[in-house]
Amino acid sequence: MKLTKREHATLILEKSGKKLIVDPGSFTEPLPDASEAVAIVLTHAHADHWTPEHLSSILAASPGIPIYAPEGVAAAASDFDVTVVKAGDEIVVEPFTLKFFGEKHAVIHSSIPVIDNVGVLVDDTLYYPGDSFTVPEGVEVDVLAVPVGAPWLKIGEVIDYVLEVKPKRSFATHEMVLSPAGTSMGRDRIKWATEQGGGESFVIAPGDSIEL
Repeated sequence: MKLTKREHATLILEKSGKKLIVDPGSFTEPLPDASEAVAIVLTHAHADHWTPEHLSSILAASPGIPIYAPEGVAAAASDFDVTVVKAGDEIVVEPFTLKFFGEKHAVIHSSIPVIDNVGVLVDDTLYYPGDSFTVPEGVEVDVLAVPVGAPWLKIGEVIDYVLEVKPKRSFATHEMVLSPAGTSMGRDRIKWATEQGGGESFVIAPGDSIEL
């Protein structure tokens, strides 16, 4: 399975010539090729994780594919046909298997409502928590996509999260709110935390791809 990281929170998984697109949001440039997509996963309703323009463009290239997301996204994206998913759901959309975890976005501030959020595990290999520190219980995480910068996190919480999950491999994502220097500092902390569990961390810049 090939992973391509786009700007901020957008991930594209490719397998057997098919694509799974995760969280195409406002900080992400238009995707160069959304053909052969089989599904879209949106972890939550914030604009940096989805936009109507991205969804319309993807659906124009791959008509009729499902959009999987929590209830809050279905309400926010009412112009689109969203299939609601929640913690414990498992969906096969060939050639991918998706498992969902968690219910809520991390707390930003007491004045800001806490919205729905799901983390997604793809093919028992890649886990992305969305905007949360949800630990996928009962899963030995192979690759963890780790949010590194956001209004809702501090780096100490990120370190504790990686220490708890103990992924075999990790990389930083959700970085567009940071300067290059800040992203580099966060990556170093993620690397340290991953290594404490015997894993390794790698850098993948927007536009880069790796084989998982």
